[in-house]
Amino acid sequence: MHFHVKSLARAGMIAAIYAALTLIFAPISFNAVQFRISEAMTVLPILLPEAVPGLAVGCLVANILGGAALPDVIGGTLATLIAAILTRTLRKKPVLAMASPVVINGLIVGPLVYFCYEYQSVFSLGALGFTVFTVALGEAVVVAVLGTLLIKALPKIKWKR
Repeated sequence: MHFHVKSLARAGMIAAIYAALTLIFAPISFNAVQFRISEAMTVLPILLPEAVPGLAVGCLVANILGGAALPDVIGGTLATLIAAILTRTLRKKPVLAMASPVVINGLIVGPLVYFCYEYQSVFSLGALGFTVFTVALGEAVVVAVLGTLLIKALPKIKWKR
């Protein structure tokens, strides 16, 4: 993928906004039941290819500055990157594209949250399943509500390439 200066700048802005929103809303961004407001931005790859690296870098920065455990920093960033790539790949099918971050975060971030934090003491499959469910549910709410608003508002902006 070839980036121009404007695309690189947009990727940097996406990363900065993602990290800032995650940290501003930290109390609801980092637990088993999380509503990471910044995850609304996971719909951006539908419109902008530069959102793919922007989201991954933003997640990396937010997780490091937010004090996440190392496996969560690495795995969470990888989950965001995979979800962003899938969202971009499925951009012509918006419902599937928007489902990508929900499924990927549930399946990758859910277990990371369970095993990296206080939930590890509740070592039952039910508790792990519950954490996967709550992470995916929080993601679904944010993407469905805020992500939908974002994806409807952004096409009205004249993007200069």
